[in-house]
Amino acid sequence: MNGTSWADQWDNSAKGGRIGGGAVVGSSGGGATSNTAKYKEKLGQGLGKTKAVASSGFKKLKTGSALGFRWVKDKYHKTTNKH
Repeated sequence: MNGTSWADQWDNSAKGGRIGGGAVVGSSGGGATSNTAKYKEKLGQGLGKTKAVASSGFKKLKTGSALGFRWVKDKYHKTTNKH
């Protein structure tokens, strides 16, 4: 054993530990910011596409349900109106 306890190995604080204070501290290099920017851009593009698809789907749903309600309303009026 090299002198570090189990708790020190999994400790995320800045003091001690086998990983140098936590695994998160070691991953903040210069390349991380460019990767983050790329992922944010891709995520933004994906959300834009999702919004467009959801909007067109909602329009279709709204139109279809309006036609369905109108059809039910017409059928109801045909059976209740005794001319």
